[in-house]
Order: sequence, then C-alpha cells, then structure tokens
Amino acid sequence: MLRTLDLRGTTMADYRSVLPRAELDVDAAVERVRPIVQGVAERGVAALTEFSQAFDHVMPASFRVPAADLASALEGLDPGVRAAFAESIDRRRRVAQAEAASVPVRVELGPGAVVEQRLVPVGRVGLYVPGGLAPLASSVLMNVVPAQVAGVPSIAVASPPQAAFGGLPHPNILAVCAMLGVEEVYAVGGAQAVAMFAYGVPGLCAAVDMVTGPGNIYVVAAKRLLRGRIGIDSEAGPTEIAILADATADPRYVAADLISQAEHDPMAASVLVTDSVELADAVRAELEPQVAATRHVERIRTALGGPQSAVVLVDDLEQGLAVVDAYAAEHLEIQTADAASVAARVRNAGAIFVGSYSPVSLGDYSAGSTHVLPTAGCACHSSGLNVHSFRRQVHVIDYSEAALLEVAGVVETFAAAEDLPAHGAAVTIRRPEAGR
Repeated sequence: MLRTLDLRGTTMADYRSVLPRAELDVDAAVERVRPIVQGVAERGVAALTEFSQAFDHVMPASFRVPAADLASALEGLDPGVRAAFAESIDRRRRVAQAEAASVPVRVELGPGAVVEQRLVPVGRVGLYVPGGLAPLASSVLMNVVPAQVAGVPSIAVASPPQAAFGGLPHPNILAVCAMLGVEEVYAVGGAQAVAMFAYGVPGLCAAVDMVTGPGNIYVVAAKRLLRGRIGIDSEAGPTEIAILADATADPRYVAADLISQAEHDPMAASVLVTDSVELADAVRAELEPQVAATRHVERIRTALGGPQSAVVLVDDLEQGLAVVDAYAAEHLEIQTADAASVAARVRNAGAIFVGSYSPVSLGDYSAGSTHVLPTAGCACHSSGLNVHSFRRQVHVIDYSEAALLEVAGVVETFAAAEDLPAHGAAVTIRRPEAGR
C-alpha cells in the first residue's frame, strides 16, 4: 500500500521537491466558490437555502440551531462519551490557560517615553466544524476553548446540517457546544458558512472578525477568497502524519499510527521516514491485517496508496531529520532511541509527538494540545491554533513633550531621508521655538 522513496546515498540542500505531498488546487476551487460567496453576500438567507439544498441535500428548519436542540443533544449524550468530552475539554483548557500567561509588555525607553504592548482579544469569531466524512466534535473544543481563554466576547459555531438528524448538525457537535456554553450555533456548511460569517446575514448572523477551523477544499478556498475581509487561522489542507523511526520502533505502533491519519480522508498523507529497511518491511507486513480490521478500509487503502504517502528510506537519523524538517509535517512522531533528544532537534512541525506512547490520536482528542495545525509544509512558518491566535498585539505609544523633543531630530532626519517632509514637520511644529 505504501510506495518506497529511497533517498539513501543522496544529499540535497532542500528535500521538499522530492517528498510526497497531496495535490490541492485551491486556486481552481476559489473560482468554484466565488459565486457561492457572492450569493450569500447579496441574497443572504435565500442563498443559504439554495446552497443547503444543493450541497447538503437537506433544509434545516432553522439555520440557527435553537437552544432547545442544543440542550437536547447534551441530555441525550451517552454518559461515557460525555465524560470523554469533559476530560478532553479540561485538558485543553488547562494548556490554553498556560498559553495565556503572557503578560502585557511595557518598555520605558527614557523619562516619559513609554511603549506598551497590549493583548486585545478579537471581538467576534466564527468557528467552522466539519461534518462530512467524520463529525469532528473534537474540533469544537479545539476552536472554542482557546477562543474563550483568550477572552473573545462573541463566539459563533457553524457545522453542516445532516439529513440523518433532521437538518441539524451532528448531535455530538451540538452537545460539545452546549458543554462549552456556546449558544450561537448554525446549521450551515461549506463555503456558504464562511461567507455567512464574513458578510453577515441580516436577521440571522452578525459578521465576524475572524474565521477559524478546518474544512474541505471549498472551505479553504472561501477562506482564501475572503482573507482580508476577515482574519483566518490558516488554509488547512488534507491531514498528514510523518513518523521518524529507527530499528527500535515497534512496527505495530508505527503501522497503527499511519492508518489512524489515513482514516481521515482519501487524500490524507501517511509518511514513514526510517533508516531501517527491516522496520519498513515489518511495518508493511503489519499494515495489511490492521487495515483489513478497520471500518473505513477503502478510504484508508486509497490514502496509503496515493502519491501523498510513502516510506522514505534514509541513510541515518541525521538525514532523517533533514527530511522531516523539509517535509514540515502537520503531525510528526519521533519513534527512535532517545526520542526526546531527537525531537528537540526538530525545527519544522505543527506538533511533535515524542516516543512510543504519544500517538497522534492522543493529540487529536485528549493530550491537551491543539489539533488545528498547519498542513502542506506550512509548519515551517506557521503555528497551530492557540490562545494567541485569537489575540491582537496592540502597541500603545505614550511620550511626554520632553521625551519627544529628545528624539525629534532623529525623526526629522529619518523623514527627510525618506523624502516625506510632512512627517518631519509634524514633529518640528511641536518644538517650543516653533511657537503656538
């Protein structure tokens, strides 16, 4: 199921051009979602109705989920599932509260010359929760908890309506919203949900400042199209796992973890990077029976057999580290001897899972970490969704007259060097000799 990419004996300054990656033509998808976005902006509820019937094949009784349905979903939740949700929420909140510990910065550059950095939460956010191949109730808590801890005063959630549930989002999604105290929930999916949040729909939903959360290529395309009007977290592509492993790794665990991410989507990427041919062979032997025992066999086979997945053979861990840094995986597992020290050398990854007992599935649900992570190599420059994603850093400049005069000549000289004399004049006019 997994093809082999043999990089042994090669040395490259940049391995990115040869590594497997899912093809995702967002530009083409943008043109497909453009009329959807324009329709929602111009026709509001009428457009949402049209697109709900066309894409979700169900018409919700109400696009905004009534409070009674949220309460009913929570009441009907299996006690064991509720306990699992509660534990995952608690762990994510505890980590988020630690993330939020950053204090405002205040620097006094001289007497009366103060620059302060305030942390200001985004005013209103729209959080998107997918409901396609899998109803990702976990994405509710991964989006809502850091937004709440950041102090966002207005939070709305959108998730596709489901014909199986009378046009409501999946009950587990509604139940987690209820557990978190989110009362503004919409049965709207896809690009039209992003457009609804970006433009607002009179009488239904107020516009937001920011949209976060994963989704399919059309959700990604809508976020790209509307970026600037709204802030976004990232353009998340298909999920991906890379595992850097040596001969000490347990092939059963490696195979299970590769399968776990392949289960998400036929375009999901599962990549094993190893210097052990014996481990690679053992993992292949494990894949067949483990895949056969899962529920989503065809989806997993398609993902593992796709061009985005592979076993990458390397000479040693040094080359393996260079390869995984170039790949910049959304999820990177380190299953090697002395895994912690190897993990400490990784520069590019959305999240790093250290050792045999930190599988990606743990991070997907209950580790306390975020699972909304950069994909498609973006981990070399972007971070996962966290408390700081929902806060803006605002500089406040407070200079006295004396402090301004002390630096006035610098400003005037700089302005003249840039041929912006009015900039300098705005300081010169404040000199005592300029008169009143």
